[in-house]
Amino acid sequence: MTSESLAEAIARAGSPVELLRNQNWPAFTFPVAPEFTNWRDEQRAWNTSVALMDQSHHMTQLFLHGADLLPMLESISPNTFGTFRPGVAKQLISVNQDGYLIGDGILFYNAEGPEGLVLIGHHILIDWVRYNAEKAEAAGKDVHHRLEANSHMRQGPPTFYRYELQGPHANQVMEKLFSGPVPEVKFFHIADFTIAGRNVKALRHGMAGQPGFEFFGPWEDSDVVLEAILDAGGEFGIRRVGAKAYSATPLESGWVPTPFPAIFDEDFAEYREWLPAARAGSIGGSLYSEDIHEFYMTPYDIGLGKSVRFDHDFHGRAALEKHAENQRRRKVTLLWNAEDVAAVVRSQLEPGTPAKFLDFPKARYGLYQMDEVVQGDRRVGISTDAGYIAYDQLYMSLATLDTDIADGDEVEVVWGEDPISRKDSVDADHRQVRIRATVAPAPYHEWARTVYRADASVPA
Repeated sequence: MTSESLAEAIARAGSPVELLRNQNWPAFTFPVAPEFTNWRDEQRAWNTSVALMDQSHHMTQLFLHGADLLPMLESISPNTFGTFRPGVAKQLISVNQDGYLIGDGILFYNAEGPEGLVLIGHHILIDWVRYNAEKAEAAGKDVHHRLEANSHMRQGPPTFYRYELQGPHANQVMEKLFSGPVPEVKFFHIADFTIAGRNVKALRHGMAGQPGFEFFGPWEDSDVVLEAILDAGGEFGIRRVGAKAYSATPLESGWVPTPFPAIFDEDFAEYREWLPAARAGSIGGSLYSEDIHEFYMTPYDIGLGKSVRFDHDFHGRAALEKHAENQRRRKVTLLWNAEDVAAVVRSQLEPGTPAKFLDFPKARYGLYQMDEVVQGDRRVGISTDAGYIAYDQLYMSLATLDTDIADGDEVEVVWGEDPISRKDSVDADHRQVRIRATVAPAPYHEWARTVYRADASVPA
């Protein structure tokens, strides 16, 4: 990893946009099999039977503790901490001075004492929390942290295994595991269980649009717990989910995995001196503007407003209160037109310059996928994560659109870059095209499977 700071890299490139459009973000395969069977059936399992997802490896973890930790987090986050306690988790977010989002992650409060809290997610928010933790420690505050990179970047095993169990038969599998009814656990609460004689913690939440549990515990118990879950799920058609299928879960759950971080204004000047440029990520997509603010999003733009509480002072509060009163965009799912998707794929097989390659099950060629969404000649939003869901046989993306664009309206996703960036992940020779898309809620399930499929023009 280069020692060049983000501030130095921006000065070299001339602007944040030029740096991030052309900076390579290393493609890597999570240290989980890409497919255990095939990614289409693995995707379908969380809608038809039961799916087991191994989340032990792909996320960064920041272990935290100290008497001054929660006040520090409170100062940089709109989340409330008044009732935060062991046995509860929250979706932590942070904003800049103008109320624009830095990132999000899941903060587990496992126990009191050393490393009793752990923040899990992409490194974007974690780096900002880590920077503030270092500042607090330097100022003599009782704040302690330990960074654990994902398994692609770290030597040795992780601290915890993490197994997610999802699907319509998940409760039956758990009843077999627990030899009785599944205890009632509130959403985003952590419960203690025993599996195969091992003590296990479980977070009640949902991935891929289905309710489920995320089981976790010491890595040395990982094989025993995994085998017990697979044995209990055998009669219910359990499928292990590989990295390919897992990558599409945000599309079904409606979670935007890597929103663009608003770290390029004066209040983050010192942070950019501290942050290595190699951790800043890269922009992929058709959205092009010299103004970095065109890439920014508020928490309300992508459905994270539920995490905001104005019950304490925090960095960016005044600006975020104004955003709360004037919400200009909302999170949606875009259901891409099948004929237009087929035309993009077909262009790879015809003479002439093809459209930008469209991969399955995910089409992403930057850490921040940012495609322009238009209606006629007007830009109406940004399309982010894009991919294919086998169960519904739909290509789709998560997007933030102007609030005057209604569910059922048609927009167009501008696919491909112009000008073409210098990233290795981008086809050096391609043409930009427009893909029609129907606006749907996020998550999309009920609406797409009733209203959208009820249209006779849309194949069932």
